[in-house]
This record gives sequence, C-alpha cells and structure tokens, in this order.
Amino acid sequence: MKTLWSYHRDILAIGLGCFFTYVGILHFIKPEWFTAIVPNILPGSDVFWVVVSGIPEVLCGIGLLLPKTRILAAKATVFLLIILYWANLNMWIYDIELNGNTFPLWAHILRGLAQVAMVLIAAYLGEWIYNSKEEEK
Repeated sequence: MKTLWSYHRDILAIGLGCFFTYVGILHFIKPEWFTAIVPNILPGSDVFWVVVSGIPEVLCGIGLLLPKTRILAAKATVFLLIILYWANLNMWIYDIELNGNTFPLWAHILRGLAQVAMVLIAAYLGEWIYNSKEEEK
C-alpha cells in the first residue's frame, strides 16, 4: 500500500507547477503589475520583458504538472528562479512600489527565503539534490 509520503514529489510538483502557471498567466493578463520591477538596465519596453518572462514561467509550470517533463521542467525552473530574482532584488534595492505600497524589510527577506525554498524544491524535483533512481538500485 502506498503511503501519502510516496506521493510527496507529485504534491510538490503540482503545487509549484500550479503556482508558476498561475503567475505566468498573470504576466499576460495583468502585465502592469510586474512592469514596475523590471530593471531599468534592460532595453526596450517593460511590458515586453514582462511578457517574455511570463512565457517560460507558464512553460515551466505546465512542465512540472506533467510527469514525463517534470525533471527537465524542474531543472529549467531552478535557472528561471535564479534569473528572475533579479527583478525581486531590484524591487528591494530601489524600494519599488507594487499596488501603491512598498514592502517592509521583513517582507523582502521572506520573499528571498521563499525564492530559496522554491529553488531547493525545484532542484529536488529535478533530482539534483536527491535522485530517486539511486535509491532503487
């Protein structure tokens, strides 16, 4: 009989996959919410960068939901999280407002910790931290 623990990878992947798919879709339907945190050093329109970053978020999210693409999508998600943290760091350093409010220090720290947690979960799902196939040997 399988225990709940035997499904933990699926549960983590579904949770992370749904989150990334949802946030990625938000890039297309509410791009103005994300434009404020696009670093000024990037050329062109902020909306362009929001849409461009939404595409891999949706793809990674869907990839995490599908068992056949989960490991590859998880590895891609690790890189995506590291690259996209630049926007969150930009928001912290320049005290950029979202919805008319700036985040207090503790919220930026929590957001950074959440980012690290998501990187670790994605690395685990991508079998960089723990390879489930090794246990089967």
